Amino acid sequence: MSRIGRRIITVPDGVTIDVAPGRVTVTGPKGTLEQNISPDMKVNVNDGEITIERPTDRPNHRALHGLTRSLLANMVEGVSNGYVKELEIQGVGYRCAAQGKNLELALGYSHPVKYDAPEGIEFEVPQPTQIIIRGIDKQRVGQVASEIRKLRPPEPYKGKGIRYAGEHVARKVGKRA
Repeated sequence: MSRIGRRIITVPDGVTIDVAPGRVTVTGPKGTLEQNISPDMKVNVNDGEITIERPTDRPNHRALHGLTRSLLANMVEGVSNGYVKELEIQGVGYRCAAQGKNLELALGYSHPVKYDAPEGIEFEVPQPTQIIIRGIDKQRVGQVASEIRKLRPPEPYKGKGIRYAGEHVARKVGKRA
């Protein structure tokens, strides 16, 4: 096997990896994540490193190799540090509040919008116009942030809506008198 066919991930202390045929389980201080992997990819764990090897240089094996490496690296990062996404709410009267584990958002509709927290996701509302989403699964944190943003995406004329922290919304000029 050539050096090209290997990818290495360093594992921090306190994180354990269990490799079964077609399945990898990563356990750390923040929790446990599991992932199905292709049976073509060979995953080895030794001396605090995960090594992923591919059988050939065919395009589908190269793609699976990079995907497997990214998924495992994200799992290790998630169980050791976790992931955070921040959302900002802009608009007069637009606000949110934490109701236990869930969110209640006032977004200019005739009714408040309730968003239930999926398993493994925590919400924090330090200000009525700021939402912090935390979790150990990178994909789930991003998906929840996207679903909340979709409730009232930022509009281009006044910029009102829910946006990611630091997101730039391209503004349009309104009609002229």
